[in-house]
Amino acid sequence: MVKSRLWKILSVGTLLASLLPAGVGNAAAALTEVPYAIDSSNQAGWWTPLETYGTGLEYAYMAYNAPGSTEGTHKVYIARRDGTGAWSNIPVMNGSTVAEYNDDVGHNQPSIARDGSGRFHVFASMHNDGWRYFRSDTVGGAPQNHSADMPTAASFKGTYPVLATAPNGDVYLLIRSGDDSAGYRSGRLFRWNNAASTWSQAAVVGTHASRSFYPDDLVFDANGDLHILFEWSAFVSSGLRHELSYIKYKPSNGSFYKADGSMVSVPVSLGTADIVQPLAPSEAYVQNGGDPGGPGVQSAKLAVDSAGSPKIVYRYREEGSTNFSIKYASFVSGSWSLQTVYDLTQTRAAIDITWSGSAPRVYYTKYSGTDRAYMAVPSGSAGWSLTSIASGKPIERLSVDRNANGTDILYLVDVVNRKLYYGRN
Repeated sequence: MVKSRLWKILSVGTLLASLLPAGVGNAAAALTEVPYAIDSSNQAGWWTPLETYGTGLEYAYMAYNAPGSTEGTHKVYIARRDGTGAWSNIPVMNGSTVAEYNDDVGHNQPSIARDGSGRFHVFASMHNDGWRYFRSDTVGGAPQNHSADMPTAASFKGTYPVLATAPNGDVYLLIRSGDDSAGYRSGRLFRWNNAASTWSQAAVVGTHASRSFYPDDLVFDANGDLHILFEWSAFVSSGLRHELSYIKYKPSNGSFYKADGSMVSVPVSLGTADIVQPLAPSEAYVQNGGDPGGPGVQSAKLAVDSAGSPKIVYRYREEGSTNFSIKYASFVSGSWSLQTVYDLTQTRAAIDITWSGSAPRVYYTKYSGTDRAYMAVPSGSAGWSLTSIASGKPIERLSVDRNANGTDILYLVDVVNRKLYYGRN
């Protein structure tokens, strides 16, 4: 059985959530400290570092940056938790040594998927770099460097690899390509054919002149359709992005669709993409390596409900605000409906979402405070109930995957104390 991010979906609330006490109707998550040291660079908002597998006593696989040989470097590992709660540490191998790279916060972090044959696929430490791709040669074995297997020219450069496993055991990869000589950076979708054990390029998903594509998330629904979420920035890059976009891919016929079901040709541009968060009146593209200020998007995740409808959570800085609020988008009556979940204080680029089967769960982190990691759930017509899920722990980054039994498995990062936590919620 393949366990992917099948049931990932979000929900978020309204400003009225600020009136509700934290913890109403929900218990804090049960956390276990992963027994391996993490590197301070183990922090990102776009990554997919968590995978679960199996029913009953499920397994969890947590890809992470471990301390390197010297400060400013890291090594890549997978913390494996079996169904009994026992831990093992699986190295990601580059030849005869553990893969080791320079730190680059927000870029050089690992994403992982497990294919239908039980092999791990890891893409690590890519910031406009050539392929750094690792795959197990045996079921559950230590991944080895298989960068030469990727179907691109030797000149390919990529950033922000995100992964998802299809119900049939194939693996899909969304990554930004460094097409700098063309005056843009596009988004490309690749497919691992699990039966044939080969990679191929499925499509160039998005391209627009003088713009850069930023991958956010990939999620499969029960029908085997792939939901894709991404942002755009000024070329070459910017810490602030805009016009959060969505598209659905049907592997069964190779076609792409908007949320309303209309077919669209790829690569989409800003003129043809399904725009979830449009530009505010004063919002503008600014080419800047950091955050230039003003309204814009910064990190997003998506999920699907049992009907295959996309639900999106994202951080957006409104006009006139200095805080990135937590926003929720759902497709209702032919258009995107946007809501605010939380905007009282600054948040970090760490969000995620799951679907409980009947209601959404939104996960996010506050920038500071004694309690920083929270879950938001609907609370009737009044708004959203907020629950602290890691009391007293300065969590700065997170990832969440709903397992086959309907439990949310948490990947929580305490950067200050260099600790990684496994949680069940």
